[in-house]
Amino acid sequence: MKRSTLIFFLITFFIHYSFGQINYAIKLAETIMATYKDSMVVKKYASHLEQDKLIAPGQTAEQAQQSRPANWNYEMGVVLTGFEKLAQITGEKKYINYTKNIIDHFITPTGDIRTYNMEEYNIDNIPTGRQLLHLYQSTKEEKYKTAATTLYTQVAWQPRNKVGGYWHKLKYPTQMWLDGLYMAQPFATEYAVLFNDGKKFDDIVNQFVWMEKYSRDNKTGLLYHGWDESKLQQWANKKTGLSPEFWSRAMGWYMMALVDVLDHLPANYKRRAELITILNRLSTALIKFQDKKEGVWWQVTNKANQELNYLESSSSAMFLYALSKAVNKKYISISYTAAVIKVYNGIIKNFVRTDAAGNVHYLQAVAGAGLGGIPYRDGSYEYYVKEPKRDDDLKAIGPFIQACIEYERLKKNK
Repeated sequence: MKRSTLIFFLITFFIHYSFGQINYAIKLAETIMATYKDSMVVKKYASHLEQDKLIAPGQTAEQAQQSRPANWNYEMGVVLTGFEKLAQITGEKKYINYTKNIIDHFITPTGDIRTYNMEEYNIDNIPTGRQLLHLYQSTKEEKYKTAATTLYTQVAWQPRNKVGGYWHKLKYPTQMWLDGLYMAQPFATEYAVLFNDGKKFDDIVNQFVWMEKYSRDNKTGLLYHGWDESKLQQWANKKTGLSPEFWSRAMGWYMMALVDVLDHLPANYKRRAELITILNRLSTALIKFQDKKEGVWWQVTNKANQELNYLESSSSAMFLYALSKAVNKKYISISYTAAVIKVYNGIIKNFVRTDAAGNVHYLQAVAGAGLGGIPYRDGSYEYYVKEPKRDDDLKAIGPFIQACIEYERLKKNK
């Protein structure tokens, strides 16, 4: 297709089929603020409560769910990142005020983080540090800088495997997971830029390079969820150390991390091109597995229409965000725009619903998935497709709010 023909097609498609991007983001933000008025308590299913030892002796899973306090966690961070971007594009201060209110539940006047324990070396505890950095920049309150520095110290001290990659958690030795790149690297990059620690950039890029090197499948170009360098885990292939399946949301986290880190690495930093090359490789691979009819992605990426597999909303939102942003920033070709349009419309058709009261909801996200732990998660096809699904999941709404904003920019640009 000639470039002029492609551009004409895209303009026509946008005019007829694209509408309400920011309105969807605003409505979903309202759903979040109505649901979590004072603090965000991340919902968990019984198996997850059991795995994280959150059911006290004599308690039922339901009782444990109802009595759980809010805790410092990454799901809160990904939603509030969406709120911050929504504030930027709308000019509405209520999103920043809400962010500050949620964060202030956890930060003491001296900068300690309530419910956070560095000794767990859990990389999932890092993402909400981005809000600490932004609040420090806007308020100049030292407590936010102190708390952010604590998280940055965890990243510096995070246990590593032999090649230099971060363990996902202390209790998951020698293992790198795709999710971990989003958890640590955007925050680490922002902190390094803000406080002039340019020596950190090479390590940040290396984490992406090593993750792709050891998790990439040469046949499909897709990335496996996890890699155990020791090859000792039950889920790990004894030759490669890789988990057995491709999980879409894991690649979604990795892809979001790529485009967010590129936002902050200096334009003249010599290794930016390495991340852009990885982004192009992964984009090329993912498009091949976009559902031809619905335009979104399946829970197990490469096994469309197999028994119990389903179209999954959180990964589709993440891919929409990353691809839209990558086109906007010219990291990938404008030719991806047709695929971006298709996934946006597929998301609206399959996952977005408005209830009788006018509240917007985002449906059909997998509640969570991991590897190992108690009860043991073997990374099999059966494991991924049988994990519970949840509507209005924070891990899905946060990326979709961000995706709506990037898609709106794409619409205006083209």
